[in-house]
Amino acid sequence: MATVNRVPGIRVHLPDPFGTFEVREENSMFHNRFLRTSLLACSLAFTGSVIAQDKATQPDNTKVNKRDRAASAPTADQQKMNMPDREITQKIRQSVMADKSLSTYAHNVKIITQHGAVTLKGPVRSEDEKKTIVAKATEVAGADKVTDQLSVKP
Repeated sequence: MATVNRVPGIRVHLPDPFGTFEVREENSMFHNRFLRTSLLACSLAFTGSVIAQDKATQPDNTKVNKRDRAASAPTADQQKMNMPDREITQKIRQSVMADKSLSTYAHNVKIITQHGAVTLKGPVRSEDEKKTIVAKATEVAGADKVTDQLSVKP
């Protein structure tokens, strides 16, 4: 690394093989240490406030989780990997995602298909959204093959 002194008291180190360079003031060790300590203190303070904020806004899904723990309740991990079930789920999901009038809640409902039977779970924003999603699932799977477990959460 080459050093160039064009301004008295400042050394400029030209790029090394890795493409970096430094500008250093002579006798600036105190300033560098102070700067590093200040940056560390600020970053720790910011991180602490983010963590505290994150803990304060945790959602409460306790009731939903208890409902889904029942042995007879279908869950997403129980869906079979056979082609007909996967195709039904894919067609319903594509239909739901294509409808831009639905909320993010509605776009994220669980669609579980087991042996051709579809179970819909999760919150939606309104009764209209609930009806729309059930209608889309019924169109793909058939009227007698859809179980509606959607809940309205305004």
